[in-house]
Amino acid sequence: MKTVIFDLDGTLADTSRDLIAAANACFRDLGHGDVLDPIADAATAFRGGRAMLTLGFSRVAPGDATAAIEAQYPRLLQSYGENIDTHTEMYPGAAEAVRALLDAGYRVGVCTNKPEGLAEELLTRLGVRDLFAALVGADTLPVRKPNPQPYLETVARVGGAVAQSLLVGDTVTDRETARAAGVPCVLVTFGPEGRAVEAMAPEGLLEDYSGLAGLVRRLIG
Repeated sequence: MKTVIFDLDGTLADTSRDLIAAANACFRDLGHGDVLDPIADAATAFRGGRAMLTLGFSRVAPGDATAAIEAQYPRLLQSYGENIDTHTEMYPGAAEAVRALLDAGYRVGVCTNKPEGLAEELLTRLGVRDLFAALVGADTLPVRKPNPQPYLETVARVGGAVAQSLLVGDTVTDRETARAAGVPCVLVTFGPEGRAVEAMAPEGLLEDYSGLAGLVRRLIG
């Protein structure tokens, strides 16, 4: 079966403001105030919790912050879980585009580096969890993207065929995951990176979700 697998943060939904808020909660607890900016640091938010903490500590305590990052990571997840959908929204047309793929006979799933439980909660609150036959998160397997195994597992769980699948994402992590899995990659251009993602040479660029069906047909039929 032809299959389309989606990343979540920065691809299906703009989660950046809630992610930044969770990281800033950590820095406020430490007496630093709001270290990260919800707009200027959005690209870092989409690279994950540890990336945000790394950036923040580089501003307030330059040097090796490995221990501090690991100490604050559980606090970040707790804060994020408590406020997971305060500002988060699906990108315009995303849900409709996924439904159109389903109507056309494609299998669809989510492969994310967000912890599985948080991803399940967010998609449920956004009202779209039932659109996806499978969800594989950062802690579903012993490895995470860009290792190809989470992607391959997601395709298997939706009953698809890797040779007739592609990954829709927004970062270099998704690009490397697709390359490692030997499948086409579509990168969105409406995230904070904009058209700079073109430099990663994906097989497709998605300017707007209205163009997804055409890209999918071109790349996997």
